[in-house]
Amino acid sequence: MVRIALLSLLLSLAAPMAQAGTDLPDTLVQAEVLPGWRTAEGRRMVALRITLAPGWKTYWRAPGDAGIPPRFDWSGSGNLARVALHWPAPKVFDSYGLRTVGYDGALVLPMELTPRRPGAPITLNARMELGICETICVPAELHLEANLAGPGRSDPAIHAALAARPVAAARAGVGTVACTLDPARDGLRLTARIEMPRLSGTEFALVETADSAVWVSEPRAARNGGVLTVTADLVPPRGVPLAVGRDDLRFTIIGASQAVDIRGCTTR
Repeated sequence: MVRIALLSLLLSLAAPMAQAGTDLPDTLVQAEVLPGWRTAEGRRMVALRITLAPGWKTYWRAPGDAGIPPRFDWSGSGNLARVALHWPAPKVFDSYGLRTVGYDGALVLPMELTPRRPGAPITLNARMELGICETICVPAELHLEANLAGPGRSDPAIHAALAARPVAAARAGVGTVACTLDPARDGLRLTARIEMPRLSGTEFALVETADSAVWVSEPRAARNGGVLTVTADLVPPRGVPLAVGRDDLRFTIIGASQAVDIRGCTTR
């Protein structure tokens, strides 16, 4: 049996507060585990399907200044060695003048599970913390349970979500990614000059480092012909030195109809 239970919904103190007397919907988020199939490599491709109340949204893996980052705890699961999350390309929202990144309406998040003992069933028993927002933000905790045995079956919803991921850099025609890292207040200023074809519509840039504790300012993107220049400040937690290697940086460039995933750059 595949089941997911909503454990708690609490108002976020960091988000805009609801006015006195505001009634929240009884069901803001519904979710289920899609059991998927066993891959040729012996892994299990499943997905978490989240359906939101009208007008609500949830966040991508790097949600922006005003978002609530999703977090997973897989420690209660059995025969589970590794989980790879395959995030579909997100949308960019403006929330009270701050950029946030995520999904509205629904999200199908493919999850590739590697078993410790190949061929044996995987018992999924995990917690997910996520934020959902409308005019207020509500952190939610979901409890995922599934007994994943047998070969399973192909699922069109999972295949569609995998196809909606950002396009790899080489496939999108990305050329040189030249980066400079200069001292800035409390951290480093990143400037990346990315040779790539122009995407349709407004181009938004997202920047991630290998360390999720490093704060990244809202990136600025400027186009000059075939080069997109992306700038952002990287700030570590107070008292922690910041060291960024060329393989630690990840860029997602989002246009109106396509997103591109760029991993690593040349630091100089």
